[in-house]
This record gives sequence, C-alpha cells and structure tokens, in this order.
Amino acid sequence: MTEENVLTSKIEMKKVWELLAIIIVTAIVWNLPSSVFGIDGLTVIQQRIIAIFVFATLSWLTEAIPSWATSLSIITIMCLTVSNNSLSCFKGEGEVFGELMKSKDIMATFANPVIMLFLGGFILAIAATKSGLDVLLARNLIRPFGKKSENVLLGFLLITGCFSMFVSNTATAAMMLTFLTPVFAALPANGKGRIALTLSIPLAANIGGMATPIGTPPNAIALQALNQQLGLNISFGQWMGFMFPLVIVILIIGWRLILFLYPFTQKTIELKIEGHIVHGWRMWVVSGTFVVTILMWLLDRITGVDANTVAMIPMGVFALTGVITGKDLQKIDWSVIWMVAGGFALGLGMNGSGLADRAIESIPFGNFSPIAILLISGIICYFLSNFISNTATAALLVPILAVVCTGMGDKLNAIGGTSTIIIGIALAASSAMCLPISTPPNAIAYSTGLVKQNDMLKIGIIMGIVSMVLGYMLLFFIGELGIWA
Repeated sequence: MTEENVLTSKIEMKKVWELLAIIIVTAIVWNLPSSVFGIDGLTVIQQRIIAIFVFATLSWLTEAIPSWATSLSIITIMCLTVSNNSLSCFKGEGEVFGELMKSKDIMATFANPVIMLFLGGFILAIAATKSGLDVLLARNLIRPFGKKSENVLLGFLLITGCFSMFVSNTATAAMMLTFLTPVFAALPANGKGRIALTLSIPLAANIGGMATPIGTPPNAIALQALNQQLGLNISFGQWMGFMFPLVIVILIIGWRLILFLYPFTQKTIELKIEGHIVHGWRMWVVSGTFVVTILMWLLDRITGVDANTVAMIPMGVFALTGVITGKDLQKIDWSVIWMVAGGFALGLGMNGSGLADRAIESIPFGNFSPIAILLISGIICYFLSNFISNTATAALLVPILAVVCTGMGDKLNAIGGTSTIIIGIALAASSAMCLPISTPPNAIAYSTGLVKQNDMLKIGIIMGIVSMVLGYMLLFFIGELGIWA
C-alpha cells in the first residue's frame, strides 16, 4: 500500500469515528430529560429539532460527511421523525408530544422561492460561459483601464467583483485567473506584481458577492429569514442599491492596500484576453436575457414581479431556445443548492415546530445587550467561515439569531434593527478570507503557487476588518432611516 493510500485510509477512518461520535451525541440530546434544556413546555418534537440542530452543527464543523450530505440528512431525518409521514415508532399524541410538522412543508425547502433565485443565477452564468459573453465582457470592460500596471490591477478587482455579483465566486475566480495567465508571463518573476494580481482575484470574488442576494449563499439565507420569517420586505433592488456602493468602496480600499503591500516593479502591462466567443443569434439571446433579467431584478418594486419569479425568465428562455441543454444542467453546483435548502429546513424546524416561540417565552432575550449580540455573532461567523463553508456557517447561525432578534424586539433599534444582525452575518461570512481553505476562490488562487499563506492571511485579516466595520456601519445607517422596516 502506498503512502498516499495509507494517508487516505487514515483520513477516512477519522471521519468514520467523527460521524459515530456525532451520532452518539445526537442520540444523547434526543433522549435527555426535557427539563435539561431550560425551556418551559418543551415538547418531544421540539427536543428532536434541537437534536437535529446539534447533528447539523457538529457535522458541518467537523465535515465528517460532505456539507451537502449534512443538509440532505437534515431534511431526511426531519421527514422521518418529526413529520406527519414519519415512521410509526416516532409518532405520538398529546400536548407533551407536540404537533407533527407537515412533510410537504419540509420537502418544499428544496423548492423554496430563494432556491429558484439561485438557480436562475447559475443558469445565467452557464449561458454566459457557453456563449463567450463572459470573455466578451471581460475584454471590453478591462480596455478602459489602459496599460498602467496599477490601473490594470484596479480593473481586475472591479471586473471580478462585478462578475461575482451574478456568477458564483468560484467560477469567477477560475475564469479571471485564466485571463491573467498571459499577464504573469510578461511580469518579472522576482517582482511583487504577480502576487498583487493573484491576490486581487479572490479578494474581489469574495467581496463582490455581498452586492446582490444571489452573489453568495449566505445572502440568500439571510434574505429568506428576514422576508419570510421576520416579516420584512427587502427587494433585490433595495439590497443592491445599498450593497453595490459598499462593495465598490471596499474594493478600492483593497486596491490601495494591495499596491502598498505588493507594489509593481513593471509600470505597464500588455493585456490580451483570449477566449472563444460564439457569434450569432444565441449570443443575442443570452445578452438580451441577461440585460432583461438584471433590470427586472433591480426594478422588482416597479414591475411588481419579485426577484424569485424573475429568476425563472432565463431558465425558460434558454430552455426554449436550446441555449441550455440537459447536459448543461449538470454544471449547476447542486451541492450549494442542497446546503442552502438544509439551512432553510433548520429554520422551518425551529419555527414550524413552535420551538422558536417556546425559546422566546422561556429565555430572557430582552435582557441581552444588542451591541454584545452584534459583536459576538459577527465574530463567531467570521471565525467559523474561515475554517468551514460560509454557507454552512450562515445556515447554522441565521435560524438561531432570527429567534434571538424576535425575542429582543425593539431593543435592536439601538443598532439599526433586526436587519443589522441578520445581514451582518452574511457580510461577516463573505469577509472571511484569511486562509486558502476559507473560500474556493482563495484555494484556486493559492493553487497557482504565486501566493503564500501569509500573503493571504495579511490581506484577509485587514480586508475582513475593513469590510465588516464598513458593512455594519452601513447597516446601522439603513436601520436608523427605517428603509428596511
């Protein structure tokens, strides 16, 4: 057996033992006396939801099983143990047992309207890549920045940031680093220009996702909690209207920071973006649909068509015209979709079982300090997102904080309201980019061999602090104006 096989075997055994430990801990929580939890009137169903939440937390933290598998497990376990179609041995009656949830509601988390929003974004991205629209846009958008090295860096930051508002940050980072390959060949090997350009891609890809509800999964999880659980009505256009300027400001700060830490020795760069562009009616269909979809997302309050419904337009148009085929659907990152659905299922479990209401009645959330909740939740999210998936982090924290925010009521007005806490989680998740494992764009950039881990750590910590401080200040300002109330 080779050394690599031995290592793989050890890792697999470690994961088996971790999964076994998680199952044992979950079983213990499942069967503890209800009085242990300190929640008055806790039912059997609600205690099972707590146990499922423990299972999700430990599974996502340890990654004993893939993150998407954890989400699918959550929904499966809920259907089999706390729904009206659960196994007979898990059914019961009476006030102490609690009311079983509807299995169709649990299954509907797979087709939550926000899931449709994400699918629309994935379909747009696939069509743009297939037609060469992404290459065409990149080629024409970088041209105004000229040949001056520092301006080319700014161009790549802004273009990458804008792409990642509508395309997955992983795909954006991979595409933009491909465009940079010929540039690296023209730069001196002993200079810092290569490091600067390489670091700009994950930085912009991570930050750019903040600007739209489809930019990154934590945004979608936060938006769903605010609109569907907490009764706010934040539209796609409202979100982007405030977050887009924030992203641009952060990217410009990142530009100056990268130039300060990694100055170019070569003052000019000859840039030529290569790539296949499909000419003909398909390009016009993709371009037109892209423009119409984005405009309708931004003007959803005017058109009266919500963002989730607008996301169906590219799906229908591209399917009807043959721009997207059945084979193209395999390129959708379904693992992200399942992870988001798992987060929605946890939120549904807390609210649909009545656990959230019980917790609000039993735990004195009103005595909590709004500032403490804001700081602690943001720091925990930022820390966890550097080591595990930011989607998993948001899926864990948002349902809990939705309960906390409801329990605190008007006290949160002091920090701008509920949206400051919940959207703050999404911003903190996107700000976590200190390590190669923190986000896929970081991993892609690190795999080039042009940046070291301490380079990524240096930029990640500084820009993480900058983006979180500016982000929370903006959210407080929006809350004070009552725009999202």
